[in-house]
Amino acid sequence: MKELLHQHISNHVTIPEKERDRFCNLFKHQLVKRKHFLLQAGETCKFEGFVIKGLFRVYHIDQNGFENILYFAIENWWITDIDSFTNNTPSQLYVEALEDSEVLLISKKDKEFAYINLPQIEKLFRIMTQKTHVALQRRMIDNLSKTADQRYLDFIKKYPQLQQRLTNLQIAAYLGISHEFLSKIRKKIVTGS
Repeated sequence: MKELLHQHISNHVTIPEKERDRFCNLFKHQLVKRKHFLLQAGETCKFEGFVIKGLFRVYHIDQNGFENILYFAIENWWITDIDSFTNNTPSQLYVEALEDSEVLLISKKDKEFAYINLPQIEKLFRIMTQKTHVALQRRMIDNLSKTADQRYLDFIKKYPQLQQRLTNLQIAAYLGISHEFLSKIRKKIVTGS
């Protein structure tokens, strides 16, 4: 069950097996049925999660009732509301399973324990945080400088494994456009017009 997490850790840092197992034992396994929430707006996020099976979406609902998807998380990806988790404040986000899913959850207390007692784990999270910052910066630049057509083409090129598992509505919410506009983009790509 924790093999995927073991591999993920090994891909980022070199760590003795005993310390890796000690860290992995801090996680709790949770099943999340499709359309069920791991977190809802107003709750305080008490976890960072590592997805071992399934698919999640992390989204916000704006004042006009529109859903804005921040990101998706599939196997081998992490999920959390880092603001709520770090600052112990009510979340503005929803974390919903789009498929029957399994996730390993670590609490803030156990993560802090790992930081203090397992130095390679602090390095692991530093590396992951840097990668997340890079991805967010690139997404912000793309949103400011690219057309919706370009962003859609980038999405299907970057995440081909996701495209097959998502609806047009979900992809549109991620791109910040209506699903009608996404349909026009897809039609334009297919017809070449």
